[in-house]
Amino acid sequence: MKFNSLCLSTLGLVAVASAQRQVLVTYPNDTPPSVVEDAKSAILATEPKGGKITEEFGLIKSFAATVSSDVIDTLNALSTSHKPIVEDDQTVTIQRQTPLEH
Repeated sequence: MKFNSLCLSTLGLVAVASAQRQVLVTYPNDTPPSVVEDAKSAILATEPKGGKITEEFGLIKSFAATVSSDVIDTLNALSTSHKPIVEDDQTVTIQRQTPLEH
């Protein structure tokens, strides 16, 4: 019986971990720093569930994070006048995958 409980607990952790997304959160340039800090705090509050800030960018009001979908809803609700753009963090390349035809 202990083995089955352990398996179910492990499966539950895997399900929680798989609900996390790697995202980029970007705010408009006129966003007050307090709004961005509130967003970061909301993510860090979910750290026991896997939420974390993975990268912060200095030139733009943006950061990368690992979050769950409910945290994205929270970020959108934090400010009515300064809405973030939340997009999946992806690899971007400048090289063409297929050769150009002449």
